[in-house]
Amino acid sequence: MRKLNLIVVFNSNLDKVLFCIRAKEPYKGLYNFVGGKVEDGENNDEAAYRELFEETGISSNDIKLDHFMDLNYFKYENNLQVYYGILNHDVTLIEEKNKLEWVTISEELLDNTKFAGNYNIPHIIRQIKVYLKNGTGIGNY
Repeated sequence: MRKLNLIVVFNSNLDKVLFCIRAKEPYKGLYNFVGGKVEDGENNDEAAYRELFEETGISSNDIKLDHFMDLNYFKYENNLQVYYGILNHDVTLIEEKNKLEWVTISEELLDNTKFAGNYNIPHIIRQIKVYLKNGTGIGNY
């Protein structure tokens, strides 16, 4: 299976998520999480930090990433590794190919004409927020 990653970056208040606006297919013109391919010989965590830095300029000094879940698409032979992290401090974003934008977490994320992933985006965010609330005691929800 081909390994890919998605990185969900929360601001420190947990009310906004960083998205890229896809410049190419799939999902050209739609909001999506940043991420990319795991290269041969690269471990999953290294790939997530590398992709995050390449696409946003956010480094391991700015955020701690946690491997949260995998979505396996057997018919497409894709293993989609979902990471998340909460920024330690404000950062200046550095765009690579895709425009970057902070989006407030709201019902708007259910709009498939604006957001990629066929409803995976709100599902992923909701699962992470439930974990943060119940798994670590963080009160912001």
